[in-house]
Amino acid sequence: MRWILTIFIALCILSSAIPWLQKLGIGRLPGDINFKIFGKEINIPIASTILIGTVILLIGKLL
Repeated sequence: MRWILTIFIALCILSSAIPWLQKLGIGRLPGDINFKIFGKEINIPIASTILIGTVILLIGKLL
């Protein structure tokens, strides 16, 4: 249950930081979902969340 909450929080943070992260190439990975509804662009960065989570996990294991 705790990992679902962690993934949800990471998705919320990444969704709000997408404009800044797109300059770095994050948010445009093949597993990220981008669509428009009623003129509003919605971003769901699933692949980016997995990538960043893996990097953070590796950094945590090394420290």
